[in-house]
Amino acid sequence: MSDTATATAAPNADAQELAKFGELAHRWWDPESEFRPLHQINPLRLEWIDGLARLAGKRVLDVGCGGGILSEAMARRAAHVTGIDLSTRPLGVAQLHALEAGVGNVAYREVAAEALAAEAPGTFDIVTCMEMLEHVPDPSSIVRAVATLARPGGWVFFSTLNRNPKSFLFAIVGAEYVLNLLPRGTHEYAKFIRPSELARWCREAGLELQATRGMGYNPLTRRYAMTDDTSVNYLYACRRAG
Repeated sequence: MSDTATATAAPNADAQELAKFGELAHRWWDPESEFRPLHQINPLRLEWIDGLARLAGKRVLDVGCGGGILSEAMARRAAHVTGIDLSTRPLGVAQLHALEAGVGNVAYREVAAEALAAEAPGTFDIVTCMEMLEHVPDPSSIVRAVATLARPGGWVFFSTLNRNPKSFLFAIVGAEYVLNLLPRGTHEYAKFIRPSELARWCREAGLELQATRGMGYNPLTRRYAMTDDTSVNYLYACRRAG
């Protein structure tokens, strides 16, 4: 389903970011493409989400779903998933892949999180927003919308990048220029988010932090792992008060 008018009018989106991911949409499900890191971290974040919130039978929203890697994985865990994004081409790829894979309990919409929050507040048992906050002009607005979309007591999950010299070295210099894990220009350091900033936005939105984890990459084994180190990549698990 498409909500193009809403997507076009939505102010909280970066046209260059949407175009960048749209140009790469056809490669989204290629595990050896620019999206290889997403394929590699997906089992880790899926297990963490499922372990805390128990996906089976839950109504789940994946905000900034892109080509649907996490959305489809959660649907395979018997969740009823809606994925939303403002980039048209990745959504088309996500829809086609779900159709070809026979995953029927996932649907996609081209709609802004803020618009959906006004339309369907308190609807979802679980809301995920992974690797998205650092790509939008006003991440605090996304946090508020996500909190509104979760039902009272519902789970909300974020993942993003810390802002400090180490994260600049690892996430931009290392990942984009040295190891070539990501295309150059994928991230903009000024948009990285300190955990204290995300924690404040969560509190202001009525979300209570339950758990946090870091994610690290070993260039020798070429594998990612969950860690206690939140200095670069980190994840937040929250619950909506009420």
